[in-house]
Amino acid sequence: MPKTVPTISHGPKPVGPYSIVTEAAGLVFVSGQVAFDPTTHQRIEGDTATEAERVMTNIGSILKDVGLGFDDIVKTSIFLLDINDFKAVNEVYGRFFTGPPPARSTFQVAALPAGFKVEIEVIAAR
Repeated sequence: MPKTVPTISHGPKPVGPYSIVTEAAGLVFVSGQVAFDPTTHQRIEGDTATEAERVMTNIGSILKDVGLGFDDIVKTSIFLLDINDFKAVNEVYGRFFTGPPPARSTFQVAALPAGFKVEIEVIAAR
């Protein structure tokens, strides 16, 4: 099955040579999201929980644009600048799932683009 790149209207625009979302074989891959306001294209300032809130909101908007929601997510990867922020991000993240949460990996990384504190990518299934 070929790859498609759906058009989205409510999520942030890519800042490099990548697609925000691609789809293949019934799976929808959302590229790693950081705390950008999709309307102003400005960075959201604040602590890691504030960033995580914006990231999850952006993911929800992207999924909605392709006819999916948080309950369709089957796998997430969370990248943290500081693993000590795990609890704060976990609290925000957990509020977005009403059913059983997806499989997940969480990593501390040496750096994230533009000094962000958290980045989250997801895979959803149709």
